[in-house]
This record gives sequence, C-alpha cells and structure tokens, in this order.
Amino acid sequence: MKLCWLFFSLLLNVHVLPAGPNILERFTPKFDPMSVRDTAKIKVLNFATFHMGSTSDAHSVEFDEADKKNQEDARQIAQMIVKFRPTVICVEVTPQHQAELNAEYRAFCTHPDHASTYYGEVGLVAFEVGRLMNLDTLCAIDHKMAYNYNINEDLINAIDTATYQSFQRDPFQSIPGLNIFEDGLPLKEKLRRMNHPKFLDFLITANADILTYVGTQNGFEGADEAAKYYQRNLRIYSNLNRLALTPEDRVFILSGGSHTAFLNDFLRRSLKYAVVDTMDYLK
Repeated sequence: MKLCWLFFSLLLNVHVLPAGPNILERFTPKFDPMSVRDTAKIKVLNFATFHMGSTSDAHSVEFDEADKKNQEDARQIAQMIVKFRPTVICVEVTPQHQAELNAEYRAFCTHPDHASTYYGEVGLVAFEVGRLMNLDTLCAIDHKMAYNYNINEDLINAIDTATYQSFQRDPFQSIPGLNIFEDGLPLKEKLRRMNHPKFLDFLITANADILTYVGTQNGFEGADEAAKYYQRNLRIYSNLNRLALTPEDRVFILSGGSHTAFLNDFLRRSLKYAVVDTMDYLK
C-alpha cells in the first residue's frame, strides 16, 4: 500500500503545479556549455581491426602479413587514416613493451621500403600512419588478463543452454551483411564491416555478454569470466587516461575489434574525449 500511496502522491503533485510561462523551466535542464562543448574535447579515431599477424584469439581472419598485396592494401588503409591528422597513436601493445615498440617503429622509419610485421596491424598500419605524420613515438596501452572463452565446456550449464548454443551455431545471424569471414572480401571492406556500430555491439556480445547464459545451478561462472573481459578493457581505457594529452591532440587508437567496441562505449560517455566517425576515413 505504501508504493501505491507514493505513486498517487506523485500524481497529485503533478496536478497541483502552478501554471504560467515558467512552468517548463522546472522540467528543462539548464544548458551548461562547458559540459557539452565538444570543441574542448580531445578528438579520437577509435579504429577496429582484426589481427593481421599471429593471435591467441579464438577466431581469426585469414591474412598473410608477408604477402606484398596485403602489405600494399594495409598502406592504403594507413593513407586513409592520415586524413584524420593524428598527433598521438595508441596500439594494442602492453606498456611493458613500450621501448621495444618504439625501437621497432624507428627501425621501420629508417627503412620504410621494408614493411614491418611487428604485431601484425601495428607494423603494417600504425607504423605507416606514424611515419606519414612524422611522429617520434607510438603509445602502448594494452593490458593482458587471463580469460576463458570456453567456460561452457568446463561445466554443466544450468542457465540457458539453448540461447548460448543457438548463438554459437550462427553468430552472424543477428548482423546480416556484416560477416567478415566471407570469401573474397578486400581488406577495406572487412574493416568497413568491422567498424560498423552493429558489428561492434556484436563483438561485445560474442566476447563477453553471451557468457552470462552459462553457469551452474547456483553459480555465475560465465558472468564472472565475462567480467574479466570488461575489466581488461577498462584497464586499457585507464592506460589511455594515463597519457598526457591536451585538447589540441588528435588520438588514433588501433586495436582488435572487441577492444574498439568497449572503448567506444567508454569514450562516448567521457567528459574528456570526442569520438569521430570511423566511416569518414574508410570511404
């Protein structure tokens, strides 16, 4: 009865509001230009890619990083990204390897005619972007954490096996036209699909949220594994926030698609960053 009375009281309060020209002001948030002024925020091009070299990911796109045609395609992608005019480049390398990353980058800049395959897409794309922009260094922001993609195989699922298995049978059913594993797709089209908002949402489902359908009768094993992946990406975001950036900086982040997906969520809610549309640079 208390809940019903509370609801009825709220209705009464609405009905007795005074009429007049100022009534809308009570319901309209005051405009605060300092809180929404994107011009004061740091522009970020948050770019999703598959791993163009060796990877521990459960699913990987077939790509020979030593193939000359693939290397040329990667350089063309780099030339598209240069139009963003980045002043900072962040890559999926852990900070512990920062010195190694920049040693490899400087070696590439000395001999750019020899393609670098360091961390696959890092050497093929990020290094070329940095070279074309005449940047001195790149920033390593990755963070590693153990994570069991296959927790479902380690227990008897008592939550929702039907939903989990239906998704695993045909993951791309929910995003028709965005399957990046189709034969014959050129690199640019693969990356266009990967950076589509629906594909990025799909990656969060596939890498984390689907595990919430997995667990024992009284356990949350799947959800706890998913939480580790959320935690890893929050730590990557925290590494980004460690960088000394100014509003004049323009940040290009190159990482595996699932990290891009999580970072997009964090960046769009940020008081510090403004995300630009990746598709503007894949035309």
